[in-house]
Amino acid sequence: MGTAETLDQLLPGNLQLWQAKAGHRYSVDAVLLARFVCLAPCRQIADLGTGNGVLPLLLSYLGAAEKILGFELQEEMAARARRNVALNGLSGRISIHQGDIRRIQEIVAGGSMDLVVSNPPYRSAASGRVAPNDERARARHELAGTIEDFAAAAGWLLKAGGRFAVVYLAERLNLLFGAMTRAGIEPKRLRMVHATASSDARLVLVEGNKGGRPGLKVEQPLVLYVGCQAERCYSEEVEQMYRCVGAEG
Repeated sequence: MGTAETLDQLLPGNLQLWQAKAGHRYSVDAVLLARFVCLAPCRQIADLGTGNGVLPLLLSYLGAAEKILGFELQEEMAARARRNVALNGLSGRISIHQGDIRRIQEIVAGGSMDLVVSNPPYRSAASGRVAPNDERARARHELAGTIEDFAAAAGWLLKAGGRFAVVYLAERLNLLFGAMTRAGIEPKRLRMVHATASSDARLVLVEGNKGGRPGLKVEQPLVLYVGCQAERCYSEEVEQMYRCVGAEG
């Protein structure tokens, strides 16, 4: 382990997660995406830019997919993701591939995935201050792939009728829709994510179908926090997302 790490609990689920102490660490965004997708009919799932393997771990807990592939460019993070998979006893269902999603056709055969998910970098390489830590920089800024690249990779991996689900910046929604359409993926579901009920949308959750017909369903907005700034806490819906399946049954 070349980087100082922490061992944390990953919720929902009785899962554990190694994360770099000063590197990329998972956030609520991954939980929102995992709870947004419908997993019931999915046998094979892929995650583009898997980082520490958070989404494959969450999706393995929430659904019954037989095979989940995680793709990660950074060698150290891919190795950590593999350790996280093994730590949680999920090596039989999850496999991590180290490689560039811009060259996905050289890594894996296309047209087999029921669902592709991604929590891609939100910012362009020229936007804002780039984090000095490489893990954080690549997780936040498009240093090794744009939303066009992620959508194109999803289009390659998906079978006809397969779905692509992504969490992204609301202010870049036009870029996301354009990239999906050019990859042959029709946006079908949209949910805006607001920090508070009175604030503008910060994130969007979007799901599209490969080869789908036009027609977009805009769902009820999702509010992350309630209470005043000094005593802010997660909304009841977000709290529910973090609860274990069947915990209240």
